[in-house]
Amino acid sequence: MSSSSSAFAFATGVALPPESGVTGLYPSVELADAFAIRLADSASLDPDLLARFIFSNQPAWIKWLTDLRDVMVAGFGLKTARHLGTLATGAPAQRLGIFRIYKTTDTEIIVGEDDKHLDFRVSVLCSRGAAPGGGRMLTVSTVVHCHNLLGRIYLFIIAPFHRMVVKASLRRAARIGWPSAAPAQPISSSA
Repeated sequence: MSSSSSAFAFATGVALPPESGVTGLYPSVELADAFAIRLADSASLDPDLLARFIFSNQPAWIKWLTDLRDVMVAGFGLKTARHLGTLATGAPAQRLGIFRIYKTTDTEIIVGEDDKHLDFRVSVLCSRGAAPGGGRMLTVSTVVHCHNLLGRIYLFIIAPFHRMVVKASLRRAARIGWPSAAPAQPISSSA
């Protein structure tokens, strides 16, 4: 892991990146937000690696919130993190933690879930030259499309926590130190 300074640990609210696969994904959205953080120059730009790093190094209080959410929504027949975790053990290549992987490119991974109350997608997008001074940026964007009143009520309650979770997760990942970019492999010549 690379070291990072406190200058790299500030997550800022930004507009949804136009190049992201989640921008314009749904015909209507009830939540659309994005938070960007500067990456260290030595950090990897592999969106899959960075997303896995962020989700596996979240602050401990996020697990407590997730457990509380599971207790609250179980009675409504909504998918719980515990249930989604069992899916991850069966098909780890198609999931990132509890989330289904919908799309992966060289610069972006899109994960999310569909449920009876709402569908959501989260994008982890890496970009070079996007930061002031031409540095590297990582942007986590979320879009949510609600299907019914339950989805809108759920989103109204959860949205402030969602924003805290995203910003705290980005700050923690930066403080720990982003995974380093793999060094270029030397080209061997055979004579």
